[in-house]
Amino acid sequence: MARKYSRKASAKVGRAMKKRKAGTLKSGRSAKKVKSRKQAIAIGLSEARAAGKKVPKKTAKKRKTAKKRRSKK
Repeated sequence: MARKYSRKASAKVGRAMKKRKAGTLKSGRSAKKVKSRKQAIAIGLSEARAAGKKVPKKTAKKRKTAKKRRSKK
């Protein structure tokens, strides 16, 4: 069975996790400190995608549920 993520993509996620643990990982435009483990993983995968590594695309389902959560608030 083929790998879902490339080794380089895993390395990007690992780097993001280390930065989060050190307290130096910041998110997008707001540049707020990232405290969430899930958010750190998402940032690492996003960087890997931007670098052209083998990472599955974001699924429509995940984006749809996030949209629902925002509209409920």
